[in-house]
Amino acid sequence: MSAVLDARPSRGATWIQWLPVVGGLLVLYVPTVIHLYRAFWNQEAFAHGPIVLAIALWLFWRAGLVSAPRIERFASGLGWCLFAVGLVAYALGRSQSIVLLEAGSIPPIAGGLIMALQGWAGLKRYWFPLLFLVFFVPLPPFVVDGITGALKPAVSAVSETILWYAGYPVARTGVVLSIGQYQLLVADACSGINSMFALSAMGLLYLYLARHTSWARIGIMLASILPVAFVANIVRVIALMLITYHAGDEAGQGFLHNFSGLALFLVALAAFIALDVLLGGLSWFRDEAKRP
Repeated sequence: MSAVLDARPSRGATWIQWLPVVGGLLVLYVPTVIHLYRAFWNQEAFAHGPIVLAIALWLFWRAGLVSAPRIERFASGLGWCLFAVGLVAYALGRSQSIVLLEAGSIPPIAGGLIMALQGWAGLKRYWFPLLFLVFFVPLPPFVVDGITGALKPAVSAVSETILWYAGYPVARTGVVLSIGQYQLLVADACSGINSMFALSAMGLLYLYLARHTSWARIGIMLASILPVAFVANIVRVIALMLITYHAGDEAGQGFLHNFSGLALFLVALAAFIALDVLLGGLSWFRDEAKRP
């Protein structure tokens, strides 16, 4: 019995095994994080970046560190290949200042190391933290431009219609809304892409931690993420227009404009959770049993 106990890897040995890996990742990505902080995270569009990174690190810590019971040659070889692909992406991104490649290399490098050292068991243990790291990567400009180009006219049109039926003197020219003597431009930040991306990350995290067993409930919750974010941004635009109309342009474009982004994201997240609670009260969507 004592021989069996002695053969088990201790937690201290597990940490020692991972120290070179963690040290190497810090050497690679501390400069990346500093660059993201200076160039991106101070903007509203990328403000969720440090939050996603902190949560991803917590998820890895929460999953714990274990040694692989045996070496799986196929998984290990595939892991080193994935690691090599990520390393090449990092080198290109770092040398050419392509942040999409530099930051986007984190999931394949981390996933490749996990597969190489722990096999399929490690990938199964850490699949969600690795998936969550994708939201850490800034969206490429062509994706943002393509989505916002379609969302801004839709947000503008719906906001104009609601305010017109509410009796306000409102008109629209493209993505420029006029209310009274004021004009407001529906910018990229108000299109919804930023809150959709951030809410998708928080929604997936919520569902992962909730551990629902009803696939119908999970499907409805996933399908609701983008509509909830879209509606939240319509509410934001309408709120800013009403503030500007009643309190003036300085009030609408000052602190309240910046605060409205955070406030509406929290409202959207609360609506997402409220929907989950509502579904939980219906027998069709109630979890039969929690997953172990």
